[in-house]
Amino acid sequence: MSDVCIIGAGIHPFGRTDGMSGVDQGVFAVREALKDAGVEWTDIQFAYGSSDAAGNPDTMVDQLGLTGVQFINVRNGCAAGGSGLFSAQMAIKSGEYDIGIAVGFDKHPRGAFDAKPSEYNLPEWYGDAGYMVTTQFFAMKIQRYMHLHGISRETLGRVAEKAFRNGALTPHAWRREPVSLDAIMEAPMISDPYSKFMFCSPGEGGVALILASEKKARELGKPLVRLKAATMRTRPPGSFEVFAPSIDVERGGSATNIASGDAFEMAGIGPQDIALAQLQDTECGAEIMHLAENGFCADGDQEEWIANGHTEIDGKLPVNTDGGCLACGEPIGASGLRQVYENVVQLRGEAGERQVPGNPKTAYSHVYGAPGVSAVTIMEI
Repeated sequence: MSDVCIIGAGIHPFGRTDGMSGVDQGVFAVREALKDAGVEWTDIQFAYGSSDAAGNPDTMVDQLGLTGVQFINVRNGCAAGGSGLFSAQMAIKSGEYDIGIAVGFDKHPRGAFDAKPSEYNLPEWYGDAGYMVTTQFFAMKIQRYMHLHGISRETLGRVAEKAFRNGALTPHAWRREPVSLDAIMEAPMISDPYSKFMFCSPGEGGVALILASEKKARELGKPLVRLKAATMRTRPPGSFEVFAPSIDVERGGSATNIASGDAFEMAGIGPQDIALAQLQDTECGAEIMHLAENGFCADGDQEEWIANGHTEIDGKLPVNTDGGCLACGEPIGASGLRQVYENVVQLRGEAGERQVPGNPKTAYSHVYGAPGVSAVTIMEI
């Protein structure tokens, strides 16, 4: 079976854009992707759109054109964008379509995410008691991980320092100024061990990716950025998840373990073959834990990895080269697609100051969302 290719990529800068709705930002990204691919909206045979808080993506057709196109909305927590991309590539792999689009956008109000217990099959008292506050969950999870595997708080700070340094080199990032390690470590504590610089912020932005069969991509004369694997998986028994009211005594794996393992098997390569990776980093500890969950290192090895600069742009595995969620913020519907957008730009050698050296040929992206879903993609040029 021939590969699905990404032939166009567009982005609306992340952050805060007053006077522009989330849908508007999604439309902007679609038009940029169409321009990049050299095709028209009338050429698009189907669309998958993801948004959590900014309206139904299918309403974009009012601005893009009433062509009757099949347009399906996707809502899957922080993994919504990755889930939309997974669905889009399946539509082409099935042979039903030749060209389609995955688009995601969001426009979140200021402040922390305010999840509703009923949306996660939980009773109202669970939210009244404060258990829906994700900053607390993330903090408790990394405390446990640090205790088990010898991760220091300074390592958390170094992850944030790298994120803001990379974000300063990235036109689509929200946070465009470096922040010193001292400032990160000494900033007000939000949920121990995390200071305010160690969390991402809900934000705004839009991303669109145009996918095509290999045959269609060749007809259009586009560079073949191949999607070698795309997986989306839910949690197994014994996993430790957001909004879980309890955890099993017998520990299990995670949705990320399953999605990552299946993606590597599908692509026919291993973690050692990946040139750069975008990993979910809603907070510093997530990037650290996800390095191991995705198979790039053993639990506890992150301390040495980060101290030695292995995840820097010029390291052995550059991670979150555009600053990730920490520097870009997290508009839920767009966030997973931003990772893939960044990988497309890197594989094409068009990332400017943040370009990974050595002409990278493979790229990896991973998203994780509540209440325990994960999506992974592996790309190759």
